[in-house]
Amino acid sequence: MKLIVGLGNPEEKYKNNRHNAGFILVNYLASFLGGSFEKNKQVESLVLKSDEIILAKPLTFMNDSGRAVLKLVNFYQVNLDSLFVAYDDLDIKLGEYKIVFGKPPKTHNGILSVIDRLRTGDFWHIRIGVENRGVERTSGEKYVLQDFLDDEKLVVENVVKDISKELI
Repeated sequence: MKLIVGLGNPEEKYKNNRHNAGFILVNYLASFLGGSFEKNKQVESLVLKSDEIILAKPLTFMNDSGRAVLKLVNFYQVNLDSLFVAYDDLDIKLGEYKIVFGKPPKTHNGILSVIDRLRTGDFWHIRIGVENRGVERTSGEKYVLQDFLDDEKLVVENVVKDISKELI
């Protein structure tokens, strides 16, 4: 069983933020699979379960994502080599992505929370590039909480489609 967890912030106001790139990916996968998410209080997440894949969106905020991811792994008894965690990455340019095992970015509070709770980074990281700042360098913390611009949304949609082909 493959568990794909998208990281993001659960409130509506964050829906189109760069920080919600993980949610955007699992939402696309859900539409591709033709299912809908259901709230599971035991794992503090919205979950869509099919025969071979579990999609999840933690209801915790980004910086506390590890709490929900640990609950998901334990509840569904998923081996870490079958865990895929998707998140925004400022180390990667918009329009690019990396799917790597055990190689997180240097700083990302959401994924650091997951690593802390799981006590390892040895799982699949779906690193979705969101870096598109120009000469004017907004701080990373502010930048990821801004919505994607319209032209950036198109780029993200294409990246999500490419990633999906590798996952399903």
